[in-house]
Amino acid sequence: MGFFSKLFGGKSKGANNEVEALVEKTLEGIIEKAQFELSFEIVTEKEEDGSVTLAVQFSGADEEILKDKKGQMLDAFQLFLKRVIQHNFPDDKTNITVDCGGYRDESANALIERAENLKAICIEQGKSVYYRALPPKDRKVVHQYLAKDPRVKSRSLGDGLYKKIKIYPAKGGSNNAAGGAEEAAHD
Repeated sequence: MGFFSKLFGGKSKGANNEVEALVEKTLEGIIEKAQFELSFEIVTEKEEDGSVTLAVQFSGADEEILKDKKGQMLDAFQLFLKRVIQHNFPDDKTNITVDCGGYRDESANALIERAENLKAICIEQGKSVYYRALPPKDRKVVHQYLAKDPRVKSRSLGDGLYKKIKIYPAKGGSNNAAGGAEEAAHD
């Protein structure tokens, strides 16, 4: 950061460039030490609310390692990078997403496809159906998708990190969109 930025606390472009440089250096170190055959691209995305998201896209011969076991390695990279940013820039609110070959979109589409099938059964039979136990990020995708249909409601059931989703017919049907989103937010 320049002298005036330090003096007056400017955090616009300089801070984001520093965060991006830190992420790049961290990833290069991990890839080198783990001897992965991977390359990556970092894209900075400005959100409507003014926040910044760094999107990391991996590619290379070792892509399958990152996608294996339901993308746990991608999640690990994402969490680790978020913690590195928080440690080095405690006041920075940069979000980070890590993906490889469109894995995240494929995964979300598979969750939505299954939710659509269960929703159809729920509506047709007029009774509750249950989605298998899912982690929070996957439950959020399902709840947000189901909240768009006023004929059904959804809620998470269970204790712990992984919870089942109950999909059940809405009584009135008209005010479900707000209620479903609210239930998803409480997840």
